[in-house]
Amino acid sequence: MYDTDALSDRLRRVFLSDDRPTQEKDRLLTLMELFAGLPPPPDPFDLCPDFAELQRRFRESSTVNCAELMEEAFLNLYCHVHGHAAPYTLDERKRLERHGGYWCHAGGISPILKAGDHIEADTVSGDFGAGNGLQGLLLQKLYPHTSVIQIEISSRMVGWGKELQVWLGIEPHRVIWEVGDVLEYSPRGMDFIYIYRPVRPEGEGRRFYEKFAGELNHAAGKVVVFSVADCLKSFLSEEFKIFYGDGHLTCFSNQE
Repeated sequence: MYDTDALSDRLRRVFLSDDRPTQEKDRLLTLMELFAGLPPPPDPFDLCPDFAELQRRFRESSTVNCAELMEEAFLNLYCHVHGHAAPYTLDERKRLERHGGYWCHAGGISPILKAGDHIEADTVSGDFGAGNGLQGLLLQKLYPHTSVIQIEISSRMVGWGKELQVWLGIEPHRVIWEVGDVLEYSPRGMDFIYIYRPVRPEGEGRRFYEKFAGELNHAAGKVVVFSVADCLKSFLSEEFKIFYGDGHLTCFSNQE
């Protein structure tokens, strides 16, 4: 059994001078502790065969007393579980290519760390183009809320995601899996939305963003959108203001 208590102590010493906001730093350390203590994940498509080795390197990095090396080792582990490739069928790949969608690219941990300020117990969150759903699962793990809706075209990725949900110990009712093209889904009823440029903003993809933004522009309550490689800005009404942007992640809200 790995000594996660000892790791926790080392992490807090090493990251003491990290310049992130305190809450974000605490969330990062919580994620690191989680990944250090987990057994190898279910891997039905042999997409993360190096988990044990990358986990070992991450654990060992805690002995070098360098926050940058520890974070790099952790990110390598996280990205490996997220999946660099994806078992799409030929038809699924054709649809992704036609609309310019990304093939299961990791969105990074920054959205996960920042999302905690915007997710409450009664939040309904959504991920458009979820892949194996790791981002949404980690949001649910760190910030338990009503439900996260995971929309993904690959049935096999959804199947893997359901296994990862069990691996992370998340209750069945807290995750809703939808197998289908994101073009066919609406953000209506979602309070927090994560979207990583699922389609190009042209042709049918442009109509997706127009419809997507139109739904958001008429939302009755507060909505927060975390958009990676953003394509939404030009479609949203003036009610949606950018409250954070770093060139990779753009965050919008229709209320202060």
